[in-house]
Amino acid sequence: MARDTWSGLGTVTVGGVELANPVMTASGTAGHDTELGAYFDLSLIGAVVVKSLYHGPWAGNPPPRVHVAGSGMINAVGLEGPGVEAWCAHSLPRLRASGAVTVASIWGRSVDDYRRAAAMLAPHDGIAAVEVNLSCPNLEGRSSIFAHDPALSAEVVRSVVSESRVPVWAKLSANTDRITEVASAVAGSGASAVTLINTMLGMQIDPETRRPSLGNGGGGLSGPPIHAIAVRAVHDVATAAGGLDIIGVGGVTNGTDAVEMLLAGAKAVQVGTATFARPDAALRVLRSAAREARRLGVTSWSELTGAGLARR
Repeated sequence: MARDTWSGLGTVTVGGVELANPVMTASGTAGHDTELGAYFDLSLIGAVVVKSLYHGPWAGNPPPRVHVAGSGMINAVGLEGPGVEAWCAHSLPRLRASGAVTVASIWGRSVDDYRRAAAMLAPHDGIAAVEVNLSCPNLEGRSSIFAHDPALSAEVVRSVVSESRVPVWAKLSANTDRITEVASAVAGSGASAVTLINTMLGMQIDPETRRPSLGNGGGGLSGPPIHAIAVRAVHDVATAAGGLDIIGVGGVTNGTDAVEMLLAGAKAVQVGTATFARPDAALRVLRSAAREARRLGVTSWSELTGAGLARR
């Protein structure tokens, strides 16, 4: 059983997983392995969510893949990764040895891709939960993005739940006006929590070259510019789907941002883009959030969750 030994605010349970505290890394920003362990003890934060894994190796998009976008970042990495089998053989043992609570993120281009990835993860110990990255193009012809279609998102989650031995979380997109509907659909199909939100669709064009800054053309905007969008998504889903566990992600760079996510209805948060500026950002956010919580006079993280929801 996890124990929070230094903040005095207790543990949190989100999506069927008990964590020492409510701060995690965000998928895609902390690598596949213990890369960030060179900068802080990974066991001190709630969990490490690894970069999304396809069932097999995947090359990703052509460079350039990442570019500064105002106070944030735009990327089109293209989900490059070693595949589930290689990750389980090489990276998972190192994560276990580090003491990190590990959440495996998976992605696919079809419902069966997701099912296959989940089935390959299932025999391996040391995985606390599976986060299903639904912000991927669907190549089966039913929708451009899985997370924009409630029925298709539910089908993906149902297929992953059928193979998984651990809780399943669904990571959703705010590039749709149906996010509350999608959240309800995946919860009804067995998701123990939803992660809100993934990047927002964006593009940059360089005036000098008259070409997009990214090799793929468009990409995903992240960091402080999308924080208010993420807070709104958390708030709206918490209001519409009361009782559903929510993990807030999007522009969390300090303790105040993290507390704001909790007030909007999240039980935990993830730190992503801030890690590119400070590799120890997740731990820094955790310590800052604990100070802010104590300043506000609360005695547990749970006192903050949902305390800022609009009252009608």
